[in-house]
Amino acid sequence: MAEATKYQPINGGNLVSDVKSLFSILKTKRTLAFAYGFMFAFVVFTAFLAFNPSATTSFSPSLSSIFSGSNSVGPNSANGGSGSRYPYFISYFLPNGSVQQSNRLIPPPVPEGNLSISSNATVQPRPQIVEKEPLRGKNRTEELVPESNPPAGNQTLDSRVSPPIETTSPTETVKNDTQSTPVSKGTESNRTESVPVKAAPPVVDDQIQGSGIKSTPLGNDSSRVEDKNVSSNYTASLSKKQKGEMNSASGGSMNKNDWFESLKNCDFFDGEWVPDDSYPLYKPGSCPLIDEQFNCHLNGRPDKNYQKLRWKPNGCDLPRLDGGRMLDMLKGKRLVFVGDSLNRNMWESLVCILRNSVKDQSKVFEANGRQVFRGEAAYSFIFKDYNFTVEFFVSPFLVREWEVPDKNGKKKETLRLDLVGKSSVQYKGADIIIFNTGHWWTHDKTSRGKDYYQEGSHVYEELNVLEAFRKAVTTWARWVDKNINPMKSIVFFRGYSASHFSGGQWNSGGQCDSEIEPIKNKTFLRPYLPKMMILEKVLKGMKTHVTYLNITMMSDFRKDGHPSIYRKQRLTEEERKTPLKFQDCSHWCLPGVPDAWNEMLYAELLLRQHQQERT
Repeated sequence: MAEATKYQPINGGNLVSDVKSLFSILKTKRTLAFAYGFMFAFVVFTAFLAFNPSATTSFSPSLSSIFSGSNSVGPNSANGGSGSRYPYFISYFLPNGSVQQSNRLIPPPVPEGNLSISSNATVQPRPQIVEKEPLRGKNRTEELVPESNPPAGNQTLDSRVSPPIETTSPTETVKNDTQSTPVSKGTESNRTESVPVKAAPPVVDDQIQGSGIKSTPLGNDSSRVEDKNVSSNYTASLSKKQKGEMNSASGGSMNKNDWFESLKNCDFFDGEWVPDDSYPLYKPGSCPLIDEQFNCHLNGRPDKNYQKLRWKPNGCDLPRLDGGRMLDMLKGKRLVFVGDSLNRNMWESLVCILRNSVKDQSKVFEANGRQVFRGEAAYSFIFKDYNFTVEFFVSPFLVREWEVPDKNGKKKETLRLDLVGKSSVQYKGADIIIFNTGHWWTHDKTSRGKDYYQEGSHVYEELNVLEAFRKAVTTWARWVDKNINPMKSIVFFRGYSASHFSGGQWNSGGQCDSEIEPIKNKTFLRPYLPKMMILEKVLKGMKTHVTYLNITMMSDFRKDGHPSIYRKQRLTEEERKTPLKFQDCSHWCLPGVPDAWNEMLYAELLLRQHQQERT
């Protein structure tokens, strides 16, 4: 009865009211059906977004953040592996599921091959990082885009560049390292980053044929690098090495191939001296190996501008000499200077530059423990960590000084124009040999040429000094052609170094102490020496290629660079009375002009290596 009463119409039902009530119920069911349909479509659409990450990313960055969840990246992901990209609650139900990542977000793998270190002062360009715009969820992926290398065109060997280089390029493995950036507490952001490998600084990594100038990359030697993945501080010469660019001593940069092409076609010896506060190459007073005669700084010279000049050829920029890199080039080799005290000047300059680049300078020493480098026939500095020596052999004429008995039975000095110096047998197998002669041919005895020059047993009563010089350098040239193996040794000849005595000569009160600025106008330079014209003619007739370092004009500008009165600290009584009477206007202060000669030597070696890389 109660159940019947519950369904009774309140006011007494009729047909019309029952039909209306039925339609009302139908309307309510339609609404519910529409609501259920809408909810089902929403769920399907949401599921579609959840299982399609690329669509999610392109549709809405915020939805990408919602569905990507924590997105921790395991080791595989860095290599394009199958790290899970499901939200946490979906991964709970499908723990073994995997979804391939979109190529849009995965950095392309860098080949784990070799990165060839180019022999011409730079390395192949490292991959450049191109960073994508971060998503709203702060998930950020960086993509490595390798920079394209400039085309390496054909290069003809310059007449100055010989012999060829035998390339044995060391390689360096580049790995696609991945790291997760730490996130601050409460932040859901993780960052997947492909970290570029730091390239080693440019190295000379080829072998100069025969001479065996074979470098190893900077960083392979513990004395040069503290961290095997981080290069040592390179001497200000190549700051953009990772991008395949070269820096000259002037600080300018260009593509490495263009830079070497400019060097190959450049006359190194036609230019000017320009101020450069980054010079000298080593701190004045820092090298205890400089002979007192050249150590103007310690001898009290007050002006400093002569140390801050750089030689700038008109058609190019010379590379700044990096001693560490040059040592890497010369591991296990012998570099020898042969000639007069001006070559000793250049030898001491190079020893100081290279020593300044060595981490443990106690491992650089003279072979016989000598501290003074005058009076002996030969000297040799050993760079122990590199098994490398820089040597100097005294031979001011390149031919042999001799003695014969005169009419009174006494011995008199002569110069054998037909024999090279006695020490030649000791250096003929060296890897690099730099010869010079010049100043001793201007002395009174050689200039007069009376009863001094000898060939065989014949002593000339009188012989013109130019003819004697021609005979001497011809003897030297024939010895080089016969005894030097051009497939093993590289031969240089350094030209005449100008002197600047005023009011007399070296032994007659000549002076230069008032000179504190270089000559700036070429019209004030002296004419090219006839002796050097003779030398050039002899060099052209040789079978062995000899690179001529024609430093005559560039040195003639530098009347300010001589020791003058700052040649020694302890003067004799006579020197104290008339100090201006005793001056050295032939040799050069160190640091100073000979450093630039060595930069030219360095540039020539770099050119040889680059030439071999291109062939």
